[in-house]
Amino acid sequence: MKETYVQRNYKDTLFRMLFKEKENLLSLYNALNGTAYTDTEELEITTLENAVYMNYKNDVSFVFGYELMLYEHQSTMNPNMPLRHLIYVAKVLQGRVKDEKLYGKTLVRLPVPRFVVFYNGIDFQPEKQELRLSDAFEEKQEEPELELKVTVYNINEGNNRELMEACHLLKEYAQYVELVRKYAKEQPFPEAVERAVNECIKNGVLKEFLSKNRAEAIEMCIFEFDEEKYIASEREDAYKNGFEEGREEGRRLLRLQKFLIDTGRVNELIRVIDDQAYREQLYQELSV
Repeated sequence: MKETYVQRNYKDTLFRMLFKEKENLLSLYNALNGTAYTDTEELEITTLENAVYMNYKNDVSFVFGYELMLYEHQSTMNPNMPLRHLIYVAKVLQGRVKDEKLYGKTLVRLPVPRFVVFYNGIDFQPEKQELRLSDAFEEKQEEPELELKVTVYNINEGNNRELMEACHLLKEYAQYVELVRKYAKEQPFPEAVERAVNECIKNGVLKEFLSKNRAEAIEMCIFEFDEEKYIASEREDAYKNGFEEGREEGRRLLRLQKFLIDTGRVNELIRVIDDQAYREQLYQELSV
């Protein structure tokens, strides 16, 4: 069987490359906040090169005015996003604040953190949703003392139209992704990407960016969709394996129940269902 191996140390994506440009980033910020700022000098791009291992190859984080923004692009939903963002923002703030200041008499002022994820995977997701750190707590808290909220926007075509119209670059990015997926159903993937790039340039979709960065954009896209395919394949394999394991367990349990009925041990039927340890014991003893 032919196997596909994903290059996990790849440090950039098409989304990040698009929006790490200050003008593009500011247009996305304005679209989200209903503002019309034009001065990119206030934008301070922040990076954590050693944070790649936490899957922050898809992020663009920056300080603008009094806000610390973390924008992240994901093609898969992950319930641990709030925890990952907590770890990330703690590292960013640690780098901005000197230890000696923390013990002084003056209050250390911090930018207001805000966390946004742009989702464009193939699984269905609502247009907008919120993930909270407190959802992971072992015990539900009415007023958690530690909280972090991540807002997730579905940017697949047809979703969040107002946001897309406010940021045409984001809209065109979604159109490009949709076109690649469409053609990938009809022809080999590298050819599909090439075809999508040519058509987008012809129709003025990401024209300037794709014309200027054609080779790199194609390479990035092939990697990103290879990773998406890999994740989907892994999920399908896990489902199949789990289904087969569950089906075999069901067969074993039926054989055990039949044996108990045939041997007059009906009173043990409920116990073998509720007590896994006892059930395994009988499997071993009876070679069922």
